[in-house]
Amino acid sequence: MIGRASIAIAVLVSILLSPMSVAASGADRHDGDQRDQFGGSNLAFTLSGPVRGTAMDGIREFLGIPYAAAPTGNRRWQPPQPHAPWFTPLDATHFGAHCPQPEPPASAAGASEDCLFLNVYTPSHALFGQHPVMVWIHGGSLVTGKGDDYDPTALIQHGDVVVVTINYRLGALGFLAQSALDSEGHKFANYGLMDQQMALEWVHRNIVFFGGDPRNVTIFGESAGGQSVTSHLTAPGSHGLFDHAIIESGAYALTLPPLAAAETQGSAFATAVGCPDQSAACLRGVSTATLVSKEASVYITTQDGQVLPASPMQAFASGQFNRTPVLQGSNHDEFRLFVATQFDLAGGPLTPAEYPAALAAFPTIGPAKALQVLDEYPLSNFPSADLAYATAIGDTLFSCSARRSNQLLSNWVSTFAYEFNDENAPSFLPPVSFPYGATHAFELSYLFKLSFLPAPNFTPDQLKLADTMKDYWTRFARDGRPSAQGAPRWPEYQVAADDILSLVPPRPTLENNFSATHHCDFWRELSPAYD
Repeated sequence: MIGRASIAIAVLVSILLSPMSVAASGADRHDGDQRDQFGGSNLAFTLSGPVRGTAMDGIREFLGIPYAAAPTGNRRWQPPQPHAPWFTPLDATHFGAHCPQPEPPASAAGASEDCLFLNVYTPSHALFGQHPVMVWIHGGSLVTGKGDDYDPTALIQHGDVVVVTINYRLGALGFLAQSALDSEGHKFANYGLMDQQMALEWVHRNIVFFGGDPRNVTIFGESAGGQSVTSHLTAPGSHGLFDHAIIESGAYALTLPPLAAAETQGSAFATAVGCPDQSAACLRGVSTATLVSKEASVYITTQDGQVLPASPMQAFASGQFNRTPVLQGSNHDEFRLFVATQFDLAGGPLTPAEYPAALAAFPTIGPAKALQVLDEYPLSNFPSADLAYATAIGDTLFSCSARRSNQLLSNWVSTFAYEFNDENAPSFLPPVSFPYGATHAFELSYLFKLSFLPAPNFTPDQLKLADTMKDYWTRFARDGRPSAQGAPRWPEYQVAADDILSLVPPRPTLENNFSATHHCDFWRELSPAYD
């Protein structure tokens, strides 16, 4: 927590700096008559130094603020370190570089290992330390993505909140477990998660100067960002850094790989990048491009024994986790996106003849259980093998995992469960042989303006749902209870009732058949991973 003496010093320095800000404001875009609470034009103070952003449409933006030192050279595969202070206003009118990543090329442009930046968006009228804070952790399989893909303007306008978006190390640079690195005497493996923790520490120390309340911080994320939020609920080092948690499609890794398994994969990776001696010195000398070209297509956090001493399933069952209110859900047709990219857009639809082998190849099913899954999801029940496979894997990986997580969490904390159910949600993918429905990530455009998606052509009913979702999310951030004017009351999840709020346009409804729809009893009997 930030101390009173630090606040007083920061306020004094901000006041002293404000004439310099006013004098320089003529060159700034969108300054107009916007003034911060200390009289400066788009100037804010942090404990590392002053920053100057921009203001437009009632929102101030401070972009590309470094929250940690560049994790380059000898700091590659080290926990994040504090950034050196600066003494003249930092230009915070442009996004910082994003972290190295493989695809798509448009996202890879402008990448650098010096990528630990965050962006602060705040209402222009924000009062000192008064507004709820929402910290967004982007998804992308812990391999792709960047904070500046997500414009939170609409969230701020709906909920009068401060929003922070962050970058964090990705892929092998962020999540490699390897024996030589892991024996250096520092925390290891989950470097990207440690980056997120340092960003949250920055928020606690500095967000008061942007109008945010450091005692009311909500972390939220989707997919790998949701899995990161799940990990923060488990991580001892994240204790006290947030007050509420929102998990969107992030319950797919409730059981994490142990360190030994992750290090075995890390050894193979070291050999693949030209370090058969497995030395840390060799790894730190490999080019960024080579590392990215050889890394896995998906990473998840590792149960390393220190940053993450337990898997979420263990922590949630025992109650040994960071107890905060949780809002968590999944999308009805989660896996259709992955079937599209793995099959239809990569050679053609999955054929009926290929369906059994595809099930047998899925890691949590395997040949021994594939026949049982075929009996539960026969091809005769679906228009195509694509949809049969997407339904089966989506149910086990996302839907029933989210339900199981909610069951465990609700024993200890206020939990609010949802399913995103707009079957006609706008798509950002090419057409395929089946409808995408409410697939993975399609709820994002209901919350953010996305840089990788043209403005969606929402129907009036969809616009109403989008407004309701933004209200639910921001009011949960305000007091730990989601609510929206003119929308149904969202009850706390209870195991006995098993009620989940269905986010369907134009007006959400309660659904009580989620488990049957997604065959959750079948999956729990089939897999011990649910217990």
